[in-house]
Amino acid sequence: MTGGSPRTIVPRFLTAMVTADRSAIEAIGTSLTGPDRPLVAAFGTMALTAGRLATEEDEVDPHAVGGPRGASERSMLDLAARGIRTSIVRLPSVVHGDGDHGFIAQMISAARRNKASNYAGDGHNVWPAVHRLDAAHLFVQALEKGEAGSRYHGVAEEGIPVIDIATAIGQGLGVPVAGATPKEIKDRFGFVAPFIGVDNPASSGSTRSRLGWEPTGRPLLDDIERGSYFKY
Repeated sequence: MTGGSPRTIVPRFLTAMVTADRSAIEAIGTSLTGPDRPLVAAFGTMALTAGRLATEEDEVDPHAVGGPRGASERSMLDLAARGIRTSIVRLPSVVHGDGDHGFIAQMISAARRNKASNYAGDGHNVWPAVHRLDAAHLFVQALEKGEAGSRYHGVAEEGIPVIDIATAIGQGLGVPVAGATPKEIKDRFGFVAPFIGVDNPASSGSTRSRLGWEPTGRPLLDDIERGSYFKY
């Protein structure tokens, strides 16, 4: 399912991911019999409408870059209607910390290859972020206290300008920092290129209020500047 032209790898990958997600959710969900059996699944804020602050009440936007994953969220809600205590945890664009292989690691790899740390356009689009240990604590709280059919946001920082992320990476690697055209972004970032220019602010106010979740981990830019990302 992920074979074919590299130009369409992101939608094909998302299609394969959604198919696997839904199969796993349905298989696990149907095996959970009896009262108060919890199931927690992770999704992403990139599936929400770009360009405005996303909240837990927002539905998935099918036109968003991560929109296809909305089908898996609906599977979780269907299970809730069948009496299973499902909780949806939406993770931000960046879940950072030691061992992270996500967007930040991919941006660093691209900066090494291209000898420049790039961002899309003027770089003023923002990404939310959370430290991976804070995200882990949220999963535990959702498992223990989450309400059936609930949606939670694991967001510690609502929106960090991507130009600031690129600048921290450039300083860490000692390479120049510059904006890039859409073609340059596609050529330099590979399969993560469609996400680089997305404006994806997101909040977690409702999550904090309902679960008492309070992230305490190191902020993203501090995590980049401390240097562990550049050891690999």
